[in-house]
Amino acid sequence: MNLGIEIGGTKLQIVAGKGTAIQQNFRFSVDKSRGAAGILAHIQKAIDQLSEPIQTVGVGFGGPVDTQTGRIATSHQIEGWSGFGLADWLRERTAAERIRVENDANVAALGEAVHGAGRTFRQVFYVTLGSGVGGGLIVDGQIYHGMPPGETEIGHIRLDKTGTTLESVCSGWAVDQEVRRAAAELPESAILKQLVGEHQTGEARFLRAAFDQGDPTARRILERIADDLAFGLSHVVHLLHPDVIILGGGLSLTGEPLRAAVEKILPTYIMGAFQPGPAIRLAELGENVVPIGALSL
Repeated sequence: MNLGIEIGGTKLQIVAGKGTAIQQNFRFSVDKSRGAAGILAHIQKAIDQLSEPIQTVGVGFGGPVDTQTGRIATSHQIEGWSGFGLADWLRERTAAERIRVENDANVAALGEAVHGAGRTFRQVFYVTLGSGVGGGLIVDGQIYHGMPPGETEIGHIRLDKTGTTLESVCSGWAVDQEVRRAAAELPESAILKQLVGEHQTGEARFLRAAFDQGDPTARRILERIADDLAFGLSHVVHLLHPDVIILGGGLSLTGEPLRAAVEKILPTYIMGAFQPGPAIRLAELGENVVPIGALSL
């Protein structure tokens, strides 16, 4: 049995199984005040409850890691991770034959490439539109690595020379703020304003429902997101020219309107020889994408 672990800033998920067959599933909320020690205590608790010996361990970590040593470079969300030898810690507690620690976007990319929307393609680029924006490149079923401690950080691509990054306009928190500001200026009769109501977080989740009901502000915001995302992805196409680009993360749950808009706009930003560009797909594995990818490391 294999162990797959997702370590994020707010979520910890640990699964045991093989491929997409999950035999045991543990989920914990992350208490930031307890730092890395609190997360390690949860992992130990899950390991103690496993029903079979562990052969391999894969980890998708929310931050840069040294994949050669399994050591965490740093975490921008949780204290206590910088320089921590996570692979060594896991080796002492599982006696696993193989342990791999990767960035979570790379692991999600692997999950989708092997078991999800990219399984029929050779070169797969995955972009996650969550609290941040990250990416991963899979070629022939293997994660592409640059120099440590990372690669394919598409969220940090500049959209202009003033410092606007893809993450600053297409991450979940950025879109939440945009929806919040827009809703505040709308009349009470506006669909988007009614859906957002008094919510002060996660406002982006109302875009799809408002779009489907014909709200013009929701349509405008979705078109803006798609345009900026397509422009950022055009750099990926020019540099890597993958077979498929997969949209994942919470913002991808806006679904077909976002996918179709990116597919339509992307060719306008890429050179003629590369048009119409890669296939654009929505991620298929949902919230289990990182743990499933980790099982395949």
